[in-house]
Amino acid sequence: MTTGGGARALVSRFGQLPPTVRVASIGLAGAIVAVVLYIIGRAHTPNYATGLFGQTAFNAIILKSALATAALGLAVVQVLLALWIYRKLPLAGRAPKRIGLTHRIIGGVLFALTIPIAIHCFLAYGVVLTDTRHVIHSIAGCVFYGAFVAKVLLVQSRRLPGWALPVAGGLLALLVALLWYTSALWYYNGFSVPI
Repeated sequence: MTTGGGARALVSRFGQLPPTVRVASIGLAGAIVAVVLYIIGRAHTPNYATGLFGQTAFNAIILKSALATAALGLAVVQVLLALWIYRKLPLAGRAPKRIGLTHRIIGGVLFALTIPIAIHCFLAYGVVLTDTRHVIHSIAGCVFYGAFVAKVLLVQSRRLPGWALPVAGGLLALLVALLWYTSALWYYNGFSVPI
């Protein structure tokens, strides 16, 4: 049997499992990604002088704050598009098919915006557990990528409970907002998190 045939058989068997088992398995896969990122981030030796796109370490904070703000804006657009797709926006009517494609494209752009931020955070700081802001930010960053993996797997799965995909998308939007609050807003607010 070829490798491709084995993979198809595995996917077929996975599709025959009860929906709750498939959702739990996908959630477990996302949790594993988050835990692996956490372990790597804790084991990594930080290099606080690391820049971003050739910028100095301080200018990297400015650039990351701008990228994070753009990601937050796109996350808001994603939530609105998802609400339209699920017919939860009053007076919006049925979403045209292109809205689904737009939602996927914006999701890809949003994810791409987070990559340089995450790489810089990992290289410059790793997972930091020194104070509440750092703990929340570090753990939310790890969970974000685990949740992203879970959402991609959910999108590829069929016959799942109707709540699974909106919950995963909502979690991603919430994590983007939390990451922005503990980083970009912290910077814009004079290195202080507003309460």
